[in-house]
Amino acid sequence: GTKEKASLLDAAQALVKAGYTLYATEGTAKFLNENNAPATPVGWPDEEHKNLPNVMDMISGHEFDLIINIPKNNSHRELSNGYRIRRAAIDHNIPLITNARLASAFIEAFCQVGLDDIQIKSWQEYEG
Repeated sequence: GTKEKASLLDAAQALVKAGYTLYATEGTAKFLNENNAPATPVGWPDEEHKNLPNVMDMISGHEFDLIINIPKNNSHRELSNGYRIRRAAIDHNIPLITNARLASAFIEAFCQVGLDDIQIKSWQEYEG
């Protein structure tokens, strides 16, 4: 929905700035592109676009490193498509986030901290 799209806009812009490629269903891709977060549109599971790749084909091809899927309403189509995306993400071991606030916080955290900034510690070093 519009509220979730707006709440994730800063996170999407941070991903682009960090060099990630964004993919989104058509409506979300349009919103992101209009708001300085370039995104490539993909088709919903139940759509057959000749000019858009289908999200299910891309999931099964392991073309995503993370999937954020937040249902916008309880319509049959939304629930069915969302379920198929979420189920495929899990089946293909692709990390999945279904909450906009959690997605935003997670993206903000890993865009701010580089791999060189992370120290490897033993479990005992965290006890105290």
